[in-house]
Amino acid sequence: MTPRSFRWKKLPFVASLLWLAAAAPVFGAEGGVQPKSDILFNVGDYGVTNAMVTTWFFSLILILLVRLAVGRPKLIPSRGQTVVETVLTGLRDILETIVGKHMIDKVFPLLISFFFFILIMNWSGLLPGAGSIGLISQDGHFTTVFRPADSDLNTTLALTIVSFTAWLYFVLRYAGVGVLLKDLFGNKASKKEVHIALYLALSPVFFLVGFIEIISILSRLLSLSFRLFGNVFGGESLLDAMYNIFPYGLPSIFYFMELMVGVVQAFVFVVLTAVYIGLICNHEGGDHDHAEEGHGEATDNHEKAPAH
Repeated sequence: MTPRSFRWKKLPFVASLLWLAAAAPVFGAEGGVQPKSDILFNVGDYGVTNAMVTTWFFSLILILLVRLAVGRPKLIPSRGQTVVETVLTGLRDILETIVGKHMIDKVFPLLISFFFFILIMNWSGLLPGAGSIGLISQDGHFTTVFRPADSDLNTTLALTIVSFTAWLYFVLRYAGVGVLLKDLFGNKASKKEVHIALYLALSPVFFLVGFIEIISILSRLLSLSFRLFGNVFGGESLLDAMYNIFPYGLPSIFYFMELMVGVVQAFVFVVLTAVYIGLICNHEGGDHDHAEEGHGEATDNHEKAPAH
């Protein structure tokens, strides 16, 4: 059986699944999507919300799926290992152009973890039962056990804090304080291109602009978290509204749209984190120093090489 004939024979099955998805109702949560997560139980004075339970549950599922797909890495990869390696290689090639060759091995584990974690959390509210499995209290109030984790601002803010902390670590560790201060407050003009008098006059201007840049950096805590939260929460609210209008067929159109939005938002978060790191680590203190190290190693190897 050729691959082409195999794909054609599978088309009726795929078409049946698409028809079923369009015909079946997409069940929404009772009372719509609420901005605040519900507390399921308390551990001492600490409340455990349904968004937290979703995070723990699907993180465990993600780890188990990757372990089952890859198993013990082999020289001749299995199908599961091939799929995982293909995805990782593709993302690595994209991110390498942003953070640089000398930084990709250092930041890639963090970035790929961000991508898959955010992707699964974005999709967690689209799975069957996400809004219908819950607990009923004594007063008759229904509380869902699973809530889309990224539709809770606490989750997206926590992700942004981790991203910001990682950015600060990588910048200070691999670029240095001097490069960071120069990037913030240094004179961006070139002495070769402008007159020395103009260069000196621009120095206090760029110094003052540095404080605006600090505000811009701190605002990433809001921009990253609210962008992810707004898109996921808005998508969940849209699905719930479409279900209330007509539960059959209509929500399925937006369901597939939210699948794409989940991928895009996970990718955007990762790319922005990579850009923030690469902007400084690929500065003069990054690739330049790396090139000097490579040149130094080449010189040492040349000196150690036997003379002919």
